[in-house]
Amino acid sequence: MDCHPVADSPEVLHNFLPFFRIFKDGSVEKFLQTPFIPPSDDPNAISGGVRSKDVFISPENKVGARLFLPRTIKADEKQKLPLLIYFHGGAFVIESAFSVQYHNYLSSLVAEANIIAVSVEYRLAPERPMPACFDDSWTMINWVTSHAKTRQGPESWINNHADFTKVFFAGDSAGANIAHNMAAKASQHSLGDGVKLLGLILMHPSFGNGQPHKLWELICPDLNGWDDPRLHPMAHRSLLSSLVCSKILVCISEKDSLRERGWLYYEALKNSGWEGELDFLEIEDEGHVFHLLNPNCDNAKILMKRVDSFLRA
Repeated sequence: MDCHPVADSPEVLHNFLPFFRIFKDGSVEKFLQTPFIPPSDDPNAISGGVRSKDVFISPENKVGARLFLPRTIKADEKQKLPLLIYFHGGAFVIESAFSVQYHNYLSSLVAEANIIAVSVEYRLAPERPMPACFDDSWTMINWVTSHAKTRQGPESWINNHADFTKVFFAGDSAGANIAHNMAAKASQHSLGDGVKLLGLILMHPSFGNGQPHKLWELICPDLNGWDDPRLHPMAHRSLLSSLVCSKILVCISEKDSLRERGWLYYEALKNSGWEGELDFLEIEDEGHVFHLLNPNCDNAKILMKRVDSFLRA
């Protein structure tokens, strides 16, 4: 989602509505943050269909994840499920893997698709400018995939249930940007023996278009021009053509202000020479991340079914 700076007040240094503002004393005020909700790791609970728990691999930086496992799977059994590593949205500045919005969405998706999911908690800008979100996400990915070699890692759910030959990265908005960038990095650096990045799911991705971007100018001090591959991957044909995943699903919405960016990514990927299976879905009459804001609407159910089908195929 785009955000727009507005005129400074006497106390405000940077004002980016609708997400945050920075005061001249260095303090930050953020908006649109949904409440947090605790995980539910009660294997005997009847409702919900999904167990969840939190892990922190860098407590001092609050880098960790919320794990989700279908209740139909007993934690001490060793049934293997596709592994989804998910990156939440929020313009790189708000939201959390622990918010009620993302907890509910991942719970629904895990129950629908019968997968194990790791929803990544990364540090947010502007307090922690880029590349913190990318570094944290890559650290979390490596922690997850470190379980593959011996199946004796620190997290039993991953040891027992993650099928490392069926790994997916996914995200919405800024999280879709992170998912793409993690897939690009995984194409240059091995995820480890026995680990295969099978698919990438980008919902309403937040990319640039080669033009100045005020938010990135503020939160990314090492930005390498407006065609920086982290912001504008469509300008880098060789980067797109070398993505190692076998299939990619790009989802956009008709009334989303970022619709064009998702379409341009899809077109650039299609014309890059990438040899995987490319899937595309546009939902009419909906806006940005509508499926999170109105998860029970008919179009959210259509999107859920498409993502479920992609994960199962």
